[in-house]
Amino acid sequence: MSENAITRRSFLAGSAGAVALTAAAGYVGFNAWEQAHAEEAAQGGGETKTAHSLCNACSSKCGFTAYVVDGRLDKLIGDVSHPYAKGKLCARGYGYSQIAYSKDRLTDPLKKNDKGQFEVISWDQAFSEIADKVKAIIGSDGPEALAMVQDPRPSGKYYTKRFMHALGSANVYTHGAACNLSKESGFTQVIGTGNYSSDVANSKMTMFIGRSYADAIRPSSVASLQKAHEKGAHIVLVDPRCSNSRVFADEWVPINPGTDLALVLAMSHVLVTRGLYDEAYMRENTVGFDEWATSLAECTPEWAAGITGIDAGTIARLAVEFADAAPAASIEPSWRGAFGCSYANSGETARAICLFNTLLGCWNQKGGALFTSSVSAGKLTDERFADPKKPEAKIAGSAEYPLALSSMGTNLFAAQQAKEGAIKGMFFYNSNMAAGYSNTAYLAEALSNLDLCVVVDVQMSETAMLADYVLPDTSYLERLELPEFIGGKVPAVALRDRVLEKIHPNTKPVDEIFSGLAEACGVGEYFQFTVDELADAQLQTVGLSLNTLRQMGTASFPEKEFSYGNMPKWKTPTGKIQCTSEACEKAGLSPYPTWVAPAVMPMGNELRLIGGKQAIHSHTQTGNIEDLMQITKDYDLTRVWLNADMASRLGIADGDEVEVSNGEHTGRVRCKVTQRLNPTALYMPSHYGCSSPDQHTAYDVGLRQMDFVPFHLEPGYGAAMTQEAVVTVKKVGA
Repeated sequence: MSENAITRRSFLAGSAGAVALTAAAGYVGFNAWEQAHAEEAAQGGGETKTAHSLCNACSSKCGFTAYVVDGRLDKLIGDVSHPYAKGKLCARGYGYSQIAYSKDRLTDPLKKNDKGQFEVISWDQAFSEIADKVKAIIGSDGPEALAMVQDPRPSGKYYTKRFMHALGSANVYTHGAACNLSKESGFTQVIGTGNYSSDVANSKMTMFIGRSYADAIRPSSVASLQKAHEKGAHIVLVDPRCSNSRVFADEWVPINPGTDLALVLAMSHVLVTRGLYDEAYMRENTVGFDEWATSLAECTPEWAAGITGIDAGTIARLAVEFADAAPAASIEPSWRGAFGCSYANSGETARAICLFNTLLGCWNQKGGALFTSSVSAGKLTDERFADPKKPEAKIAGSAEYPLALSSMGTNLFAAQQAKEGAIKGMFFYNSNMAAGYSNTAYLAEALSNLDLCVVVDVQMSETAMLADYVLPDTSYLERLELPEFIGGKVPAVALRDRVLEKIHPNTKPVDEIFSGLAEACGVGEYFQFTVDELADAQLQTVGLSLNTLRQMGTASFPEKEFSYGNMPKWKTPTGKIQCTSEACEKAGLSPYPTWVAPAVMPMGNELRLIGGKQAIHSHTQTGNIEDLMQITKDYDLTRVWLNADMASRLGIADGDEVEVSNGEHTGRVRCKVTQRLNPTALYMPSHYGCSSPDQHTAYDVGLRQMDFVPFHLEPGYGAAMTQEAVVTVKKVGA
């Protein structure tokens, strides 16, 4: 690692303060970060240049200004004008910048030889051989036998889709099946769109289900939560684990894992049977309400108490408090946590939450649930940017999982098809499917069955280890990407500009990699432009230019500012909020949200295995960052959490080494005994257990949640059901 990168010494000089901040608020202000770097700053004095960019530590892509001294990264400052950063970055944002200087960076194209070992090859050889295999697959099985999995980033989501469509394949998948597919697909069935935002800062009451802003989501989100808390809003955390957001919350509801749907249905029952809902709003804006309302008769708080472990009186009280706070109240939309991709009922939980918010009449009301403004690039008239012909076949899995959004698809179905031999070739960009999406043994077997597996990444991930070809991407600090359009109360557009010159000369940015692959595959006519030209053309459609945005970093559109009280246009088949869904019924589900039990339930001494993020890590991506992993080691953050009462029953004390086991995997790790966890659960942080020896910092540290999770897909929706696993725990040596 470069001596001028963010070093362990400088970062950890203030690590106690950094951890305290991330634990309490989820972000680190620049002053605290700069203080930790005072020693390096004092040694400066060279030529300083600045550039605006976007963080790549998670999907939020917060904006920052990078300071580069004599060609080396010196410091980052969150951009005040960026709607997510608001002048701050989280600990991951600062730490992940080290990836540019990591000793484990991929530096040259690699090919797996007959002995199963990787050898360095030229770009020309890589492009040529990959193209030959692509053409052979298309010739024998058609373009439908090819698939792409990518974790959406500004340029990546454009170039990967364009490349696959040029080849004739619609099989372009995001990471969504292991993240937010159920949530967004379920929302779409009710309100016609995959997301909304809760106006937390102005709310009188907000309930968070399985989501923790204070575990480093976005600095602006944490600020909104803090503002709500200071103004006296009633903040409720529904979560088997008491997260770091508890410092801003009024109460923690330690629900049994996988039962959030029962809680929401029971609260809906209270509003409907007691007449505490907005009747006029429901009559004017919904279809199928009477059917759903009738079904709620059985969903009493007493019924839900037996499922959720939450007292019936608490359930009824929460519902009444929501009614009292309405319309300045909502259930926050969450993300991966409770119902993004977690259980057999995740999609149905998403539907029920949208309908509960509808009962409050809170859509687009101050303090309620909002569909804020957006802006996007307009149609480009230059023929160079014309889209390839739309593929004839639909994305694979659309028939089997008809509720999955086509913009995401279910990548696990693609993996299943690879294992069964129907998909022959797969590309992965910025995606570590093999370690983080579902059962690792199943996915390893599936990817090993491919005729062609190509991985584009910056380090040797577990997915890269299974590949035939590994193509080295530049780090996010070494490339310009396409503009990132951001919705919000005031929509904006931001730019990931080039901060550093290439550190490793033989790496290529994503746009050059897929343009080169396209040329070799015979579809290069769709890539006859540079990323600079495309970015500028997109920005021209909204009255900006690339040069302008490079100077600004983030540009807002105040003329498109959101206004409270506007009635949303419901983009559903009926044009209204759908209490009943014909599509859900055709998929074999109830037309209205009703109780669906989790697929597996703990028996005897079994515990449900749940995962979740820590404030300093993003799943498997940041584990190989030295400073962040040092904090993990200093604070023993790989430990699993076990409820204190359950620990006493099992004879386990705080700090004991325990064996976690089920039919999929067995592993050992230290245990944290705490009352901050539901007694039916075992919490395992979802960042550890790296099995790639080339990630020298992360390798073999802690346990990996996905090793224990069976391979299965949520009916109708196709998500991974990542929390549908039970395990036993025992003290090592007992």
